[in-house]
Amino acid sequence: MIDIKFLRDNPNLVKLKSEQKGYKVDIDKILELDRQRRELIVEVDDLRQQRNDLSKSKLAKDLQQATIDSVKTIKHSLNLKTEQLNHISQQFEDYLRQVPNLALDNVPIGRTENDNVVVKQVGHLPEFSFQPRPHYILAENLGLIDNKRATKISGSRFAYIKADLVKLQFALINFVFSSLSDQQVIDKIIKDNHLQTDNKPFTPILPPALLKTEPYLASSRLDEENVTYKIAQDDLWLNASAEHTLCTMYWNEVLDLKDLPIRYIGYSTSFRREAGTYGKDMEGIFRLHQFDKLEMEVFSTPEDGWNEHLLLVAIQEYLVGSLALPYQVLQKCTIDIGKPNAQGVDIETYLPGQAKYRETHSADYMTDYQSRDLKIRFKDNNQIRLVHTNDATAFALSRILIAIIENYQTAEGRIMIPKILQPFMNQEII
Repeated sequence: MIDIKFLRDNPNLVKLKSEQKGYKVDIDKILELDRQRRELIVEVDDLRQQRNDLSKSKLAKDLQQATIDSVKTIKHSLNLKTEQLNHISQQFEDYLRQVPNLALDNVPIGRTENDNVVVKQVGHLPEFSFQPRPHYILAENLGLIDNKRATKISGSRFAYIKADLVKLQFALINFVFSSLSDQQVIDKIIKDNHLQTDNKPFTPILPPALLKTEPYLASSRLDEENVTYKIAQDDLWLNASAEHTLCTMYWNEVLDLKDLPIRYIGYSTSFRREAGTYGKDMEGIFRLHQFDKLEMEVFSTPEDGWNEHLLLVAIQEYLVGSLALPYQVLQKCTIDIGKPNAQGVDIETYLPGQAKYRETHSADYMTDYQSRDLKIRFKDNNQIRLVHTNDATAFALSRILIAIIENYQTAEGRIMIPKILQPFMNQEII
C-alpha cells in the first residue's frame, strides 16, 4: 500500500506513475475519502472524550439523571459516527490498495513486455551436431515425465515427474540450500559483485502452502481471477508462489533492528490457475498448475533495501552460472514489473529446444509497499519504522529442469548432469 501522506503531497505524480504501470486509479476519490475519514476520526475522538469526561464527573444528585441522559446521547452519536468511520475507512483502504507501488526512476517506461531492456547476456549458446529436441520429447523417451496420465487424473497442466528427474530436482534443492546457508559462498558473491551489504547467510525454511485472505490481500499478491486457487470450505488460498507465505510471515509484528536483515531461502509447492495463458506452453512442464519453487525473501531496513535487491540478483546469476547455462538479464519496464514492485529484474535462460531465452527467474524490490499494509515494522532506538521487502527466485524447479535437459542433451537422447550437481546425485548422466 502506498503512503497516503506521499499521495496527498504528490497526487499528479502518483497518477502519472500509476498510468505508466497500466493502472488507472481515482486519485480524487481517494483524497476525498481520506478527507472524510480524517474528519470522522476527529469527531469520534471528541465524542469519546466527552463520554469519558461525563462518566467520570461527580455531579450533584439532582444533576445525575441529566448526566446519564447526556452519556446515552453521546454514546448513540458515537455509535453512529463509529459506524460511518468504519464504512469510510474500508472504502478508503479498498481504493488506496488499487494504487500500485511507484516504479523507481531507473525503471524504463514501457507499454508492453517488449519494452524490457536486456542488460547483459552471459555464456555461449550451445552448439549441437544434431537438431536439439524440446525437453518434453527427451524426458518422455527417458521415462522422466508423464503428462498423459497426469492429465487423465488431474486435468491439463499437470505432470508426473519420475525417476532420475526427481533426483535431479532434489540435487538442485540441496545445492541451493547448501550454497545460500554457506558464509563463504555469500562472501564470494558479495566480493565478486562489489556489493556493500551484510554477509549474513540465508536461513532455510519450509513455509506453509496455504494462507488466509487478510494477510494475502495485504501482501498485494492475491490475484484470485488469474492466478490463485481458493479452498471452498475455508478462508484459505493455495499460495501462487513460495514467497507469498514468506513475505507475510511477520504480519502485524515489530522486529528488532539487530535482527535485520532477515534472509530466508524457502522451498514450497505452488499453485497457479494460469487463466490468462490458455493454449500457451501446453507441452511438458514449462507452465503447470502445480510446481515447486525455491524462493529468497529478505526483510531489511529502508537504507539496505536496494543493496539487498542487488545481492539477490547477484545470487541468481551465481546459481545459473554454476550450472553453466547461458542466460540474459532483463531490466523490466514499468508495465511489466507488477503492482507491488518498485523495481523488477528477470533472468531468462536459453532453451535450445525452443531456440530462445525464456524467463526462469525474477527479482522484485517492493520498498515499503508490502510492509505498510502488512504492518511489518522494526524498532530503531525509540522509533518504529517500516521494513523494506525483497523477493527473488532461486530456482523455479520445473523451468530450470527444462534448461538443464535441453542444454545438456546428447545425440543419443540422454542428459548430462551439470558438474556442480554430480556430487549430489553420484552420477554423471541420465
